[in-house]
Amino acid sequence: MAKADYTQLAKDVVAAVGGKENIISVSNCMTRLRFVLKDDTIPDKDQVTAIKDVKGVMNQGGQYQVIIGTHVNEVVKFVQKEIGQTEGTVNKDDYRIVKKDSLFNRFFKTISGCIMPMIGPMIAGGIIKGILVILTTAGVLTSTDGTYLVLYAAADAIFYFLPIVVGFSCGKVFDCNPYVTAAVGAALVYPNLVSAVAAEGGITFLGIPVANATYASTFLPIVLAGFVASRLEHLAKKFIPQMLQLMLVPVFVLAITVPLSWLVIGPVMNELSSLLSSAVFGIFGISPLLGGLILGAFWQMVVLLGLHAAFVPILMNNIITQGYDPVNAVLGLTVWALAGVAFGYALKMKDPEKRSIGFGSMASALCGVTEPTIYSIALPNFKLFICAWIGGGVAGAITGALGIKMYTLAGDGFFRIPAMINPAGLDISFYGFIACAILAFVVSAVLAFIFAGKESKKKA
Repeated sequence: MAKADYTQLAKDVVAAVGGKENIISVSNCMTRLRFVLKDDTIPDKDQVTAIKDVKGVMNQGGQYQVIIGTHVNEVVKFVQKEIGQTEGTVNKDDYRIVKKDSLFNRFFKTISGCIMPMIGPMIAGGIIKGILVILTTAGVLTSTDGTYLVLYAAADAIFYFLPIVVGFSCGKVFDCNPYVTAAVGAALVYPNLVSAVAAEGGITFLGIPVANATYASTFLPIVLAGFVASRLEHLAKKFIPQMLQLMLVPVFVLAITVPLSWLVIGPVMNELSSLLSSAVFGIFGISPLLGGLILGAFWQMVVLLGLHAAFVPILMNNIITQGYDPVNAVLGLTVWALAGVAFGYALKMKDPEKRSIGFGSMASALCGVTEPTIYSIALPNFKLFICAWIGGGVAGAITGALGIKMYTLAGDGFFRIPAMINPAGLDISFYGFIACAILAFVVSAVLAFIFAGKESKKKA
């Protein structure tokens, strides 16, 4: 099948946001083109949304977001070609720290820039781990089988060596040599050093004791270490002759950053990571039922505002530090609630085109992408968004009260289910989540069917 040509769509969108001279960079998420603009007051929202195939616009988090749909990963290539941007894994300008941004935006754009490129492999790893738990529970495999070990390595490698992968992204975001920052991350998980600091008596560096800590599966220590490395690199280039910079700049950066990471940065950021996770769990722990009710009802409003990516580091940190996350367990239900709204809407509509939109949006939501439901069904008829709030809130409250947990990162919809499997075996987190997901779907679907309103069948 020939690939679709989005050349005209790209031209129209680029022109509507102020032309390529107003665009610093463009990237994409699951459904949106994310522009970093020189002046975000130039685009006319009505002009942008009037473009065929554009489903909506959001200007949040320092990015001008144009909602396209699940084919946005193809559209972005045409847009990048139109503005002359080379396609790459990470573009530091996509997450640049803009002075006019709020402190919140500046911090989370930096963190997101370091983490978002690896979300796909991390979700894949979570799904594979879930499948392995099912296979071992069913007796198909054991944890000592070669097949299990190979697949588990495929799933767990990115988590274990997270400092290396994040380190590389940090180099891109902080505008320094990414291979040097990856090397800093590698030093944090270097086997001989890890064993030495964990041994009885530990080790010292220039007489200073090195804390007994582990940095496998961590990301905050390498983010700060990467920032420090970038500052050191820029400093070194000021006094090291250009002809010697290729060799001596990395020597200067590594010789300072690696010891500093083990002595100061790592321990401090590990403590911060623990405090952050404890705070999130503490807030949720005051009343799991109330926390589940609020998050289950209104999380998709955060998605609507385009700010959900900012919470990824916090949710990741919960799983990294605790091994599970009750918060993200609740958030996964909101997808099922919107899928239910789309289903109820489709059943009520007589117009074949609207029925098609309803069923298509439901399928998209069940695969983890809710924007089609939000922008084509829930927002145009806000009563249906409220139906999703009710369905998600009820299911979220029950999920919180039952103490259901998510054990690894995974996708949404059906792809969230493997992440609910406790490594120790199937329990309430698995069965309870499925039951609550069905509840969120059914409640939202019934309410949407009631409140969608009657429509006459479209005449030929």
